[in-house]
Amino acid sequence: MRDRARALLIDLDGVLRRWDPAPMIAVEVQYGLKPASLLETSMSWDIYRPAMAGEITDAEWMSLVASRLPLDEAESAAAVAAWQAYRGEVDPEVLAFVREVRAAGRPVAIATNATDRLRGDLDALGLTGEVDEVISSWELKTHKPAKEFFTQACLKVGKLPKHVLMVDDDDRAVQGARTAGLTGYRWAGPEHLPYLRKVLDLPE
Repeated sequence: MRDRARALLIDLDGVLRRWDPAPMIAVEVQYGLKPASLLETSMSWDIYRPAMAGEITDAEWMSLVASRLPLDEAESAAAVAAWQAYRGEVDPEVLAFVREVRAAGRPVAIATNATDRLRGDLDALGLTGEVDEVISSWELKTHKPAKEFFTQACLKVGKLPKHVLMVDDDDRAVQGARTAGLTGYRWAGPEHLPYLRKVLDLPE
């Protein structure tokens, strides 16, 4: 029987922050791009990895994305800027859960693969004061699912790995957390919250 979790690490994108595809689709339609081409281009491993690992800035990453679009230079830059203008929205049920965990005395940290734009996004979303720590791959210079990411995350929340729960929507990150000795839980939606409350031994 595992020890009860005494701290929560929560992923940002796909868990605490959700994305409405409509604004992104609208940009692709406006510029005559194939569906999902902006996202797929941005996730090309040779430019995505250095952006998450703190080797290039968010602006440099987006410049590389623009350079790969089948548009002229001005249109490419405008398309990427329009695509990036939408920064997602907070999932209210997940935020309520984060507040519940903190109210019970368990530290909570956002633990995410991100660029140097993360802190500004958290301010804009109103999340900066909602967690105890922000653990960013860009700042650590290592990204999930690397063991070092989770080791550093546990140090920041001041708990042993066996006492930390990582909630993520990426199977690789969940497995990486488990390999590092944490409890990793694969997020698929708010229907998981009752179970997670039990894992964290929250009061009824």
